[in-house]
Amino acid sequence: MRVLFITSNRLGDAVLSTGLLDHLVRSLPEARFTIVCGTIAAPLFRAVPRLDHVIPLVKRRYSAHWLALWRHCIGTPWSLIVDLRNSVVSRLLVARRKVVTSRPDETCHRVVHLARLLGLTEVPAPRLWFAESDRQAAAALIPDGPPVLALGPAANWRGKIWRADRFAAVARHLIGPEGPLSGARVAVLAAAGERSDAQPVLEAIDPARRLDLIGAADPLVIGACLARCALFIGNDSGLMHSAAAVGIPTLGLFGPSRPEHYAPWGEQSAAITTALSYQQLVTAPGYNHRTTGTLMDSLDVDTVIRAAETLWTRTRTAIATEQEHRT
Repeated sequence: MRVLFITSNRLGDAVLSTGLLDHLVRSLPEARFTIVCGTIAAPLFRAVPRLDHVIPLVKRRYSAHWLALWRHCIGTPWSLIVDLRNSVVSRLLVARRKVVTSRPDETCHRVVHLARLLGLTEVPAPRLWFAESDRQAAAALIPDGPPVLALGPAANWRGKIWRADRFAAVARHLIGPEGPLSGARVAVLAAAGERSDAQPVLEAIDPARRLDLIGAADPLVIGACLARCALFIGNDSGLMHSAAAVGIPTLGLFGPSRPEHYAPWGEQSAAITTALSYQQLVTAPGYNHRTTGTLMDSLDVDTVIRAAETLWTRTRTAIATEQEHRT
């Protein structure tokens, strides 16, 4: 049985699709998988069980990348094609069953929308698969020691980026003598090309307690690093979704993007928004997501600290309760 799974170019959307993929892996135990995605997201899938191929889709002129994909796939007898890109390829290939996404349902979270494509009543949570080599690489980047607060101060466009000095202020409080993570280390994570956004946060942390993970590894190893952390706080980004997917407490910061669609998924997660609403931000005079500066300034430090402390207390209480029930 062969399954072709076509997912997003973007890291965050690719992570959100992993719940649907996990459902297929578990419900089709004899299936072999070929996964098509963007080049940035491709490493996320290399440890998927029963994987035949990961095909990074490199965009070409005149949509020639889709033609190249069709040529690669035409000779395979597909049992199932799941196309989350609504691409022409899924229409031209033969398969016993095809599931092709329509426009996203604006009434629900993207993870719920994906579950509905297969008619699932229980929504499968996003997850990441790791090889032992990924875990070893993560252990080298985050050695055993005090707990780690992970910060994701970058995003794919500037309007979503909370200011560096505010991230630093939150971190100093949370790891300070009165904070819930007193004595913790701080890992600052971002892609290599996002160093200008993340470096000021890194430099504001005591050198003895900071971990520079900016551009340190590919997205799957970074996911394994996040799994070694105690708490994540970051802008709406693929990194935020990766943190939620590995199951650590995750606080997402939102302003000119919509948490009802893209909040970090799961009981261990929470989202907090700017005082100014999404509509107020994106309909303001002169708004242009390509050129505007940060739109996150109406989210203050104290509000984020309170949200982080609430999330920490809630998740610690849930873990303690679960452990009590097990004993």
